[in-house]
Amino acid sequence: MSLEHFSVDGTLLEAWASQKSFQPKAETASPAEDPPPPPVGRNPSVDFHGHPRRNDTHDSTTEPEARLYKKAPGQPAELSYLGHVLMEHRNGLAVQATVTPATGTAEREAALAMVPTLGGDGPKTLAADRAYDTQGFVTDLRALGVTPHVTQNTNGRRSAIDARTTRHPGYLASLRLRKRIEEISGG
Repeated sequence: MSLEHFSVDGTLLEAWASQKSFQPKAETASPAEDPPPPPVGRNPSVDFHGHPRRNDTHDSTTEPEARLYKKAPGQPAELSYLGHVLMEHRNGLAVQATVTPATGTAEREAALAMVPTLGGDGPKTLAADRAYDTQGFVTDLRALGVTPHVTQNTNGRRSAIDARTTRHPGYLASLRLRKRIEEISGG
């Protein structure tokens, strides 16, 4: 097993909670107010049209840790978690995995939490897709002594990965091997 070259990726894990369980957070109601009548039937129909639902105003009654999240534009927002996998390059083995609440920064935060637990004293590289190409993540990874082999994201902005990383042949090899991580999560 390689102790030097790794890849990280995240995938969306759908929660078992239904959209109907995503209810407004309980507010402190005054004792003079009567609670609204309970819905009729076991599975009442609910109309969500015109009622914005957000993580800061709503919670799932069955899975409070699940968050309304979508991973890409044009996709529906679903109650979800994020699964994260760290893979070594030589054999394509998953060496670590974790699940976190779905947030916009969870992939990078999970990667930074998994990297320090890797064994070995030599230099390390970490390959990742372009969602990880942020100045903060690249700086934090370098502070841990890990060379970031992150796919450059140049869509309307400047990449945090510069020529000191991309000029080496190992950078392209890491990006090619990184695609094998998709086989672990079935993506």
